[in-house]
Amino acid sequence: MADSLAQGAVKPLLRGRFGHVYRYAEITPSTQRMLAEDGAEGAVAVAEEQTEGRGRLGRSWEAPAGTSVLVSVLLLPSVEAARLPELSLVAGGAVAQAILEVTGIEPAIKFPNDVLIGGRKVAGILAESSEERVVLGIGVNANQSLDQLPADAQTEPTSLRLELGEPVNRVQLLAAILLQLERAYDAWVATGTSASG
Repeated sequence: MADSLAQGAVKPLLRGRFGHVYRYAEITPSTQRMLAEDGAEGAVAVAEEQTEGRGRLGRSWEAPAGTSVLVSVLLLPSVEAARLPELSLVAGGAVAQAILEVTGIEPAIKFPNDVLIGGRKVAGILAESSEERVVLGIGVNANQSLDQLPADAQTEPTSLRLELGEPVNRVQLLAAILLQLERAYDAWVATGTSASG
């Protein structure tokens, strides 16, 4: 796996506090389940493949091994519970900003949790909250070929590779997502708005 998302590849590129607690698996049912109940804020779980990945409304999220960025981030926001649903949009903006930074492509956000390029879904966000902790799951279609994308998706899918015409560096993309998410999250906690817009 040339661009493994293992800790040794990603950690040197981290520029913020998110990701310094880093759990990695080649294959897991779901990155959401890899984070400890009592984990530190900014802890991340990353996998090359999920066997039970989920999207919004219980939909499945499937991708061949090593083609996506699949990451969950533990957050402990000290905000009113009523604001927690906003985190999906905060994360969507951060993912879109990271994609722009790494690829030069400017995605759009589709409320409440999709990131689109030309109307096609390239990323999804799933925020699950319980007892003042939020696990934010992010899935980005990075290097799938056309035949590796789901044919029965509700929103037509795409991948960054298809949009660019060449593979994207998943390690750089993950590092950019974590930094942009940290900035957007901090701004949201402080002011109630996303740094990404």
